[in-house]
Amino acid sequence: MLANELGRRGIRCMVVDAKPGTAFNPQANATQARTMEHFRRLGFAKEIRALGLPPNHPTDIAYLTRFAHRELARISLPTAAQAIVDVKTMTGSWSAAELPHRVSQKFVEATMRRHAQKWPSTDVRYGWKLKSFSDEGESVRATIQPTSGGALQDVVAKFLVGADGARSFVRQQLGIEWDGVTGIQREFMGGKMFAIYLRAPSLLSVLRHPRAWMYVMVNHERRAFMASVDGVAEYAFHAALRPGEDADGWSEADARRVFAEAIGSEVPMEILSMGTWLAGHALVARRFRQGRVFIAGDAAHLFTPTGGLGYNTAVEDAVNLAWKLASVVLGKAPLSLLESYEAERRPLAERNTRYAMRFADSVGLFQATPELEEDSPDGDTERERARHHFNQHARLEFNIPGVTFGGRYDSSTIIAHEGTAPPPDEPNSYTPTASPGGRPPHAWLDDGRSLFDLLHMEWTLLALGPNPPSAKEFEDAARVLEIDLRVVHVAQPSVHALYEAPLALIRPDQIVAWRGATAHGALDVLSQATGRLADTDEQQRAKTA
Repeated sequence: MLANELGRRGIRCMVVDAKPGTAFNPQANATQARTMEHFRRLGFAKEIRALGLPPNHPTDIAYLTRFAHRELARISLPTAAQAIVDVKTMTGSWSAAELPHRVSQKFVEATMRRHAQKWPSTDVRYGWKLKSFSDEGESVRATIQPTSGGALQDVVAKFLVGADGARSFVRQQLGIEWDGVTGIQREFMGGKMFAIYLRAPSLLSVLRHPRAWMYVMVNHERRAFMASVDGVAEYAFHAALRPGEDADGWSEADARRVFAEAIGSEVPMEILSMGTWLAGHALVARRFRQGRVFIAGDAAHLFTPTGGLGYNTAVEDAVNLAWKLASVVLGKAPLSLLESYEAERRPLAERNTRYAMRFADSVGLFQATPELEEDSPDGDTERERARHHFNQHARLEFNIPGVTFGGRYDSSTIIAHEGTAPPPDEPNSYTPTASPGGRPPHAWLDDGRSLFDLLHMEWTLLALGPNPPSAKEFEDAARVLEIDLRVVHVAQPSVHALYEAPLALIRPDQIVAWRGATAHGALDVLSQATGRLADTDEQQRAKTA
């Protein structure tokens, strides 16, 4: 994602990844609406939505005692084909340019790689690893090497970004420690998990209920969940281990046994890969930057994957950092602008890990008793208890416009804060607001276009209403500061009402930086938004000292 953001701005960058190529295993499976909006901004949201499940495959989440047995609860969500139609009529919490999409990360990565490699300024090197690096003050010097061995190569760059995963070499070399909690134990989604990537064309023949995208198995013997990868025959299966089990040495026979326990039936399958991973993380790095070196994604925060927040938070890290790096490299902003990356993204990572932990507690601390599967009055009682719990839980975890759209940068020094309280931060509801520091409110215009499609790839000044105030002061200030600013006039009264101001400044990462009634003070507004005021304050403090 970072390479795409930098490449489209003409910034030379090199991507080094020790893997031979993009992911083989499914990994993350949920692309949230905000991430889809960023893909739309970059021009490949339609490609992403065409990947993964067939257009009319259900994207429901179903809770069952076992895959082949009783259904307990379900949340129904639009198919990929329905999402394209439904999004244009949705209002309130789900007023958006894009809805979520259920697609494996393996498909998303391949698409993003293809787009990154089309930029002449981008050098993508799979099968290479970072061996060492040092911050030289005015640049970063790194040594890389082919993973298979061979000659070392020196690279000199203005900055280095370690998006190198949970065991980040970059983070470790910087000596940055974690804050938060890990090792959380739950019946499910807390502790070691066993994963199988499999192909089972006949699996749906044992399902007694409508198809879904994700199936969550709840019983006293084997808790598990399984996501459809291609909507036909491939699945990503994850089972919780019981006390005393050690899956690191398990054979394919063990994998088939565990799979059969969760399915409730013997089904032929081909194992494509298998392994273990650890749930129960809610960790955020203490720093996201040291000098000219940054960390992002799993290198900066670790989630239990409930809610699908890890991958989506990582995408927003890249979106936030990219325009700032580009501005500094191109000489259009001072180095101090980069201080806002940690100041903005670290609180968001803490917020999102808290939400993921809340979702994991909700699903993982539910106690599944043997009676849950009995044909008896006690069984009926237990199933009603489970039905009530998981119907509530499904909406808590999978209907999350507040988490998706409600993240804000209320402590950022490059936002022109108004001093008014933003709407409450709730996972399952979102109140659109143009209060500076958050996502701009979305609207479908009378001519059928998305408001977001009118936004410039760099800076946008929205001039709203039939008679907005003059934007000339902003245009003049942008020329002075060499900022790529476009004024977009939207006469539709409802959009003016939605923003509660006739002028709104939108950053390149589609965050409201300022809104106001007139363009007076535009030079100060743009200076603050690009980190120049912070730089001036720092210089003044240095002179005083």
